[in-house]
Amino acid sequence: MKKCIYPFLNLFVALCLISVMAPAGTAFAEETAIAFPVQGKHSMVVTGQDLATKAALKVLKKGGNAVDAAVTAAFVMAVTLPRAGNIGGGGFMLIYDAKKKEVVAIDFWQRAPGAATRTMFVGRDGRGDPKLSRESYIAVAVPGTVAGLAFALKRNGTITLAKAMEPAIRYAQEGFVMNAGLSADIKSYEKILRARPDSAKIFFKPSGGYYEAGDRFVQRDLARTLKAIAMEGPEAFYRGDIADRIARQMKANGGLLTKDDLVAYSPVVRSPVHTTYRGDDVYSMYPPSSGGVCITQVLNILEGFDLARTGHNSAATLHLVAEAMKRAFADLFVYAGDPDAVAIPVRGLTSKSYAAKLRSGISASRATASKDIRSGDARAYEKDETTHFSVVDREGNAVSSTYTLNGNFGSGIVVEGAGFLLNNEMDNFNANPGKPDDAGIIQGDANAIAPNKRMITAMTPTMVFRQGKLFLVTGSPGSSRIISTVLQVIMNVIDHKMNIQEAVNAPKVHHEWMPDELRIEKGISPDTIKALKEMGHNVVLHGPMGAATSILVDPVTQARYGAADPRREGLALGY
Repeated sequence: MKKCIYPFLNLFVALCLISVMAPAGTAFAEETAIAFPVQGKHSMVVTGQDLATKAALKVLKKGGNAVDAAVTAAFVMAVTLPRAGNIGGGGFMLIYDAKKKEVVAIDFWQRAPGAATRTMFVGRDGRGDPKLSRESYIAVAVPGTVAGLAFALKRNGTITLAKAMEPAIRYAQEGFVMNAGLSADIKSYEKILRARPDSAKIFFKPSGGYYEAGDRFVQRDLARTLKAIAMEGPEAFYRGDIADRIARQMKANGGLLTKDDLVAYSPVVRSPVHTTYRGDDVYSMYPPSSGGVCITQVLNILEGFDLARTGHNSAATLHLVAEAMKRAFADLFVYAGDPDAVAIPVRGLTSKSYAAKLRSGISASRATASKDIRSGDARAYEKDETTHFSVVDREGNAVSSTYTLNGNFGSGIVVEGAGFLLNNEMDNFNANPGKPDDAGIIQGDANAIAPNKRMITAMTPTMVFRQGKLFLVTGSPGSSRIISTVLQVIMNVIDHKMNIQEAVNAPKVHHEWMPDELRIEKGISPDTIKALKEMGHNVVLHGPMGAATSILVDPVTQARYGAADPRREGLALGY
């Protein structure tokens, strides 16, 4: 038997990682922060929720493919991980068809209602009002999850929608045992969940008390909704009784979303963003995800530096990573938007020549102040809370998918009698173009609110191929930190030869140009922090910034190695 080229850490290093990788204040047990990935000979599933992982693995064991398992997991998380799993939100899915050797991107992202206006979130003081954009009925965008999952299953799956939804319906109807993480999430967001009777009825006991770990959590209204979708397909959600319920509730509470908006919604198939990094092919999500373009740009810049020589999480390496991030994020704030509504110079932004120009402005020893960095002319280089899950099946097909309600529990609004939460994704638009936001950033029109337009997001489902073979499947939740989390998982595997669990566990850093601060997770050496500060970086210690559920396929043995991220709950299982 050939030896895996990504050897495990010895036990001493594993114990060290357990002690330093678990940031304070997170809802997972430190002993879960293992250094060894889970191995599967045939298939692997990694999700942010254990029941979803188990349900998806059963699908694979019964002969289903990666898309079958992914859709099953997504619907289960709509029941068991309500802060992020959803049918009232939207997302993206990268699918690799091993037989066709093809990667496609399915965009089931949310979009603005037809009645949306450019200044709908601007208050009397002339500034964006975050309460309106996050907690009100007008914060709700047209959901895409149900349409997207059904479309992916019909296009690339092998089982029926009803079959894929069976586990989710069972967990909603019969309930499941609440874990400590979900109980803590509900308590943390008690204010928005108690604010509306339909939400409070679901997330708190009839007495008004909390559901604690070990209690059975039943959601019968949600079960009826899921049964209707399973029987009638996405039509039930976008044209039937569910759509009527959404539209009535919106109209009664000043919301903008109408049944016409729901009827008009459809997912979009897009070509993924592609680059090479040290000989490996990297595919990521096309806009309106800003993440795919941004991560491609950063990788292109960093390819010109010998990061293996400077070393993992050394001051020299982290300095270069931060400088590359600053430049890519400066471009993101100018160019990112809905590709169906605005012209985005994707080829220019992802050009190796453009990256070389940006790289030439990076000093190896001194940080560039963010105020001195401006977006480059990428057009000149033109040639013409959230959850993530990863699946690889026995045939080598793969799925990398990220979907969300935007904020934890979204808007906090539950559809009356239907049992599911609605998103607050309208908050991802630039509420006040040309005016500074809370971070002092002045954004242009690319991400301004407009009717039927998709807002930007940092969600970055990503796949890497080595010599034409699937090598790495990854992605993460974490808002703008998604980009830096996925970036560093790729770097850790390719540049620093880590096994996938080490790559996921390792402390991450993040810089998004403005504000001018280098965020770091717990675990970076004090000497490294000191050196970064001496280079001119404003270093800020930050809590966990992502949760990179990932799978690595060994290029030699083809064994699958899965890694759940210890920063949050999650489970990797294979067989």
